[in-house]
Amino acid sequence: MAGELLGTAVAATHVGGEVLLSWFGRKDLPAEAKAQHDFVTQADRESEERIVELVRRRHPDHRVLAEEGTGSELKATGAADEVQWLIDPLDGTTNFLQGLPNFCVSVGCRRGDRLVAGAILEPLAGKLFTAERGGGAWLEDLRSGERRRLRVSSREDLDGAFLATGYPFRARHSLELYLELFRAVFHEARAMRRCGAAAMDLAWTAAGVYDGFFEFFLSPWDLAAGALMIREAGGVVTDLDGGDHWLSRGHVLAGSPGVHSGLRAAVRGRVDEAAMAALGRG
Repeated sequence: MAGELLGTAVAATHVGGEVLLSWFGRKDLPAEAKAQHDFVTQADRESEERIVELVRRRHPDHRVLAEEGTGSELKATGAADEVQWLIDPLDGTTNFLQGLPNFCVSVGCRRGDRLVAGAILEPLAGKLFTAERGGGAWLEDLRSGERRRLRVSSREDLDGAFLATGYPFRARHSLELYLELFRAVFHEARAMRRCGAAAMDLAWTAAGVYDGFFEFFLSPWDLAAGALMIREAGGVVTDLDGGDHWLSRGHVLAGSPGVHSGLRAAVRGRVDEAAMAALGRG
């Protein structure tokens, strides 16, 4: 069953990626604002429609939660065998709109409260990241056919770390708390990047390119596939308190074990899950 789920995740990213390639760079791409600094395009919608159609055709009894509104809410039902798909049909919409070639399709799958499979496709580059619970995380170059197993970096602490993050443009009410953490990390890290697609940041953290990653107020579809990849690549993913509520709350610290420990130390005394809950979603 697990292999079947991964196969569906991979197929889903491909059909979504075909849609994105057909729209990227076009000046006639319809787009609208969902909220301040949060956009949706026709490419998002068409990609989601194609992905959800494929998933429901293959697994009609499974639940679906997709970014543009298809499917059910993310709620635990207590059914350990219940399967749910977490779909981001276009992660990096603002990049896509601007013509910046850093975007992806992300499809994750969980059974009960356990992530079991995930795929992230960077369609322009032809890079396919995959992970299966207990089966490791992998990167395939679709052009050359080369495939390699992913491992997180060997860096042991924040000193000199190369990190990814995301600025809270859609949650500006959290800016001061974010800056508290940013300042603390900035003084230790070698460099930090904000590339605008959280799923890609997580995938490249699993690959050991980034040593770690942190961000606030992400959605389940941003996190599911990439977080599984990091864990299968030997890394650590937690919420701000070091717990497992990152998928439902959206605040995440991730990276190699040593870098994750350094991020936890930077967070301590500055921001925690209770402080973020008090802020709300804004």
